[in-house]
Amino acid sequence: MTPPYRRIAAEIRSRIEAGELRPGDRVPSTRAVTREWGVAMATAAKALDLLRQEGLVEAHPGAGTVVRATSPKPRRSPPADQTLTRFRITTTAIRVADAEGLDAVSMRRLAAELAVGPMSLYRHIAGKDELVHLMLRQVFRTRPLPDPPPPTWRERLSAVCRLQWSLYRAHPWLAELISVTRPLLIPEAMIHTEWTLQALRGLGLSSEEQNREALTLPAFVRGLALSRAAELTAVRESGLTSAQWWLAQQAEVHALFASGRFPCLAAMRGVPGDNLDVLFEHALTRHLSGIESRLRAP
Repeated sequence: MTPPYRRIAAEIRSRIEAGELRPGDRVPSTRAVTREWGVAMATAAKALDLLRQEGLVEAHPGAGTVVRATSPKPRRSPPADQTLTRFRITTTAIRVADAEGLDAVSMRRLAAELAVGPMSLYRHIAGKDELVHLMLRQVFRTRPLPDPPPPTWRERLSAVCRLQWSLYRAHPWLAELISVTRPLLIPEAMIHTEWTLQALRGLGLSSEEQNREALTLPAFVRGLALSRAAELTAVRESGLTSAQWWLAQQAEVHALFASGRFPCLAAMRGVPGDNLDVLFEHALTRHLSGIESRLRAP
C-alpha cells in the first residue's frame, strides 16, 4: 500500500503538472494538507519535503512553500482548455455556487469562467449531475472529521454537528442537496453517519433510539442551514438585510401586536432568528442534554 505522504505528494504533483499550480504559486501548507487529507502534521510535512527533494517546490521566506520555477525565462501559458482538470472545474463550480447559489452553476457559465469552449468541459465531466457529485465529495473531503476522535460521546456528537454547520455556513447551497430520507451515496458524507452511530454505540440506547438520533441530529443542523440559505437568497434578491426587512414591516407588525392577540410575540426582543449561530448552539446543547438525561433515567 502506498504511504499516505506519497499519495498526497502525488496529488499535489499532478496539480503542478496539470498547470493548476504554476511557478510561484503557493502550494498547500502543512496545516492545509492536514485539513484537506485528514492526516497528521508529520505526514503533511513529509509530503511537502518529498516535493522539495524532487525539486518541484521550494520554501520562500514570508511566502511559504511555492512551486519552483523550472526556467528563468517566462513560460508561455498553454491554452486554457489544455490546463482543464476535473479538480479545476469542480473548484470553479464551488466558487460560483458559494457566491450565487447552485442554480448559477451551469456548464456554459463554467466555460465562461474558465475561458474555454463549453464542449471542452465534457471531455472531463459528463454533465451537471456528475459535477454536483464531484462538488459534494470535494466539499466534504476538504473538512474531514477529527482524527483521533474526541474521547466522549458528547464531544464526538458536538464535533460532527459543528463540522456540518461549518460546511453549511461555508457552502449555503449544500443544504438543499443533503437528504435524511434519500441520502446521496457519497463516502465522505456517509462517514458522518457512521461516526454518529459509533458515538452512540454502547451507551445503553436501543438500536431504534440510536438510529433515530443518527437521523435527528443532522436533520436539525440541516433545517437551520436551510433557513440560513433562504435568508441569504432573500438578501441577494431583495438587497435588504433581515433587520432592514423587519424595519420595512414595522407598521404592519405594530398593528398586529396592538390587537392584543399576540402578547407573547409582542414581548419578544430583537429580530426573530437574527443570529442562527446562537440558535444552533442552543439547539445542540439542549438536544445533547436530553440524551444525557435519557442515559441517567432508570
